[in-house]
Amino acid sequence: MTASLTPVAERDLRNHAGVAQTVRNTLTMAWRGLLKIRRTPEQLIDVTVQPILFTLMFTYIFGGAIAGDVQSYLPIIIPGILVQTVITTSVVTGVQLREDMDKGVFDRFRSLPIARIAPLSGALLADTVRYAIATTLTFTMGFIMGFRPAGGIGAVVAAGVLVVVCSWAVSWIFAFFGVVARTASSVQGVSLVILFPLTFLSNAFVPADTMPGWLQWFVDINPVSHLVTAVRELVNNGTVGSDVVITLIGAAVIVAVFAPLTVRTYMRKA
Repeated sequence: MTASLTPVAERDLRNHAGVAQTVRNTLTMAWRGLLKIRRTPEQLIDVTVQPILFTLMFTYIFGGAIAGDVQSYLPIIIPGILVQTVITTSVVTGVQLREDMDKGVFDRFRSLPIARIAPLSGALLADTVRYAIATTLTFTMGFIMGFRPAGGIGAVVAAGVLVVVCSWAVSWIFAFFGVVARTASSVQGVSLVILFPLTFLSNAFVPADTMPGWLQWFVDINPVSHLVTAVRELVNNGTVGSDVVITLIGAAVIVAVFAPLTVRTYMRKA
């Protein structure tokens, strides 16, 4: 008979789980996240209602004033709405992570023979489905309103993948907030305080050259502006400009900094 492992030995074994086991456990936890969405579909309100509402509202309110007419404004606003919607959606990662930790869900996971990082990595992986839904709905809404991307379907898909990848990278920031914050409401509050200036003080809704000079410098260095410009160049021209490279480098830096920081903090608490 084999002796049972002590709690400390079990914890160490989970800490050193192999790559294959970690991947399997991550996929299992991601599937759990998708099942939660199926059982509580109201979790998708932000990625279903917001793209439709924001596209209609911003287009018809600002279209005539900024571009002269709605049709001329669509190539400007659709990429902007896409980036703003999907990036904002990434806040949910940190909020739900904090809620699960507060409810003791992660305490139950701790007793299971799974890789300790799996609940965290699975949650982030499952949220990419939310980003894909928001991306699809935004482009669909734009098409219904008359937006015809000159870059072609391939460029649209590439732009969508770019936004999803960047939003997944940003979600690591909010996952870190979810791990260190005391309440889910504080995660949402802090995250929105950061995101609102970044999204609205960008070129997402209006050209930067229409802003005061003192504000243009911030818009020009704003990472959201680079992402919006990259998406516009892809869908409207079918070109891969320098902003795509800058955006991907920025996403890689975010992951390189916040992924290990979040994992280290999470592992100390898990």
